[in-house]
Amino acid sequence: MLQTNNTRLRVCLWLAVCVAELFAIPFIPAYTDEQDVYAINNLYAALDSPPLPGWTTYGGDPCIEAWQGVQCTDSHVTAIVLNGANLGGRLSETLVNFTSMITIDLSNNHIGGTVPENLPRTMRKFYLSANQLTGSIPSSLSELTLISDMSLSGNLLTGELPDAFQMLSGLVNLDISSNNLHGQLPSSMEKLSSLTTLHLQDNQLSGTLDVLENLPLNDLNIENNLFSGPIPMKMLNIPNFQKDGNLFNASVSPSPMAPQGSSQFSDVPAPQYMPASPTNIPSVQDDGLTYKTKNVLLMKLIGSVIGAMSSLTVAMLIAIFCTLKWKERKLQYTGFSKRPALHEGERPKEPLNTGLIKQNKEAEKVPEESAQNQREHKINMAGSKSLLVPPLVEKNIRGPIVLNGTSQRIPAKQNPPTTRSFSIAVLQQCTNNFSEENLISSGSLGQIYIAEFPEKKLFAVLKLDDFNSMIPAVDFLKLVESICELQHPNVVELVGYCTEFGQRLLVYRYFSRSTLYGLLHFDNDPSKKLSWNARLRVVLGAAKGLEYLHEGCQKQVVYRYFEPGNVLINDELAVRLSGCGLALVMSPESRTQLSGSSHAFSSYEAPELSQSGSWSEKSDIYSFGVVMLELLTGRKPYDSSRPREEQNLVRWANSQLHDMDALAYMMDPSIQGEFPVRSLSRFADIICRCIQHAPEFRPPMSQVVQDLALVVDDAMKTTDENPYAVRQETTGRPTLNYW
Repeated sequence: MLQTNNTRLRVCLWLAVCVAELFAIPFIPAYTDEQDVYAINNLYAALDSPPLPGWTTYGGDPCIEAWQGVQCTDSHVTAIVLNGANLGGRLSETLVNFTSMITIDLSNNHIGGTVPENLPRTMRKFYLSANQLTGSIPSSLSELTLISDMSLSGNLLTGELPDAFQMLSGLVNLDISSNNLHGQLPSSMEKLSSLTTLHLQDNQLSGTLDVLENLPLNDLNIENNLFSGPIPMKMLNIPNFQKDGNLFNASVSPSPMAPQGSSQFSDVPAPQYMPASPTNIPSVQDDGLTYKTKNVLLMKLIGSVIGAMSSLTVAMLIAIFCTLKWKERKLQYTGFSKRPALHEGERPKEPLNTGLIKQNKEAEKVPEESAQNQREHKINMAGSKSLLVPPLVEKNIRGPIVLNGTSQRIPAKQNPPTTRSFSIAVLQQCTNNFSEENLISSGSLGQIYIAEFPEKKLFAVLKLDDFNSMIPAVDFLKLVESICELQHPNVVELVGYCTEFGQRLLVYRYFSRSTLYGLLHFDNDPSKKLSWNARLRVVLGAAKGLEYLHEGCQKQVVYRYFEPGNVLINDELAVRLSGCGLALVMSPESRTQLSGSSHAFSSYEAPELSQSGSWSEKSDIYSFGVVMLELLTGRKPYDSSRPREEQNLVRWANSQLHDMDALAYMMDPSIQGEFPVRSLSRFADIICRCIQHAPEFRPPMSQVVQDLALVVDDAMKTTDENPYAVRQETTGRPTLNYW
């Protein structure tokens, strides 16, 4: 009889489930489009699977499950907004698979890689500012015919602007500032008939502004580029026109008069910015949602809730009825005897992570702004650019750092950059146990190894030598925090550190094995010899790095030991300074390792150091002048193999820098081509001012950068050579052309 009752109970429960499903089925809303799910899964994997609530690398339903930062319309993903979400990795090539994407905002993260060639053609707002993107802007930009707002500022983009603006007549706001873009503005930019905001500052763009003359611009910033020629008269009427730091003529180019009685701005809409909503996701009301559509969505939501509640109520009533009947029958056969209560067993604890990853709980949280702190989404979203968070890391340096049982908080600025602590096991694994094959170089502070992380990500690990590894942990962590605040395209990025087992290791983003010292003095491959224009580009990049350390940081940084071995150069002739901020930990014995001997290193030192021993930005400028002299002559600062009067480069060259005939003889014989006298004369004049004996007569680095920009402009105007190419010719004496 008891068996019969159990069977009846199971039948009742089965009926309850069936009724629940029957009520629920008509009210279930549509699932997210399969193409969108595929695209967002791939994006999540490409971003290194960060801790975003709801997100997964396979399957799931972004719309129904309300994934963090995802906005949907019906069954389609229309917006992804993860501004400042501590994202790394790269962008996936499957973004094009989004069927109805309107807004992508991944600004203020650490995303590397390149801008994907193929993007959703339905996209209207595209924000990737303040990341680590490299490569060039793709020409497939021309396919985004609906785009209205785009920002790629604050990245590491190189190359020329693509001639891809013909069909972008709806583009209102464009910001590509603070990159390494060069070349002239493409002619297709004159088709941007709705453009009101254009930010191009802090690049190396050149040529004239003629293509912008007839655009309805209200806000134009072109500061710190290489633009030249007269400024079109019509552009002087732009309400907010910032143009300092270029090479314009004093004259103004006349513009054709507009037809009387008409305004060239009359039919152009004012720029519209997207205010952030309380959920940190932009509203898509202005992007095509009608009142009727929103009502339909609301009714679907109400129907879903009613259906779910109805099915749940019916199921509960059936289950209660069946349970009561079962208990009633059971008591008839068993009396009132009590059985021992059944207790739910303890949930097994999650196994401890004994692998190589120790994730900080704070790092797993995605920052969410409160409604009162949110601002309008302006086209210029420059903020504190954080460093890329690499995989296989331990803890965040922000917050209290506990050492020897005491809590010591390192002071931090608002929104400070972050860096991570690596375990020694991770670094051993990624450097092949610090093998000789992974050794890049041995320098003044220790050995530098190349480390290959998952997904072929490369980093450079500086292993401090025994003397420098004696730094107390507290001081070392303060040093790490100060270095990670150095954020500039011409400064190598610090991404992590290690202090386990008394080790002192620094982890940098890998940039290049090639140094200026190696290219000048050790590489005999003619194809890698630097041309004159290439040398100008290199020295200008190095000057910008020093200018940032001296004048662009919140707290001035004196480099102290500036020399060509610390100037890294990649295949595209981009330049970054290594070892910034590390001079304080350099031992006196290690200084001679910089260039191989005490004579060589002292040749970079300013004269006042031998008396006062006090370093300043002026001593850096002297060292920079010596490096410029090396670039000009191809000689080492001290060469004992030369005649006695020529062994010290500065003493030998100083008196000849204003003699044009002597200057031609002094130039590196490996340089080929024709060189304008004015360009060489200005270059030599900058050297003379930098290596002045009295520090007060040396110019600041900002003046050096400005003067070098003029030299670059002279070289571009008077030679047919591509200023960004490396010459591949046999060696010989250069020819001076007097024009």
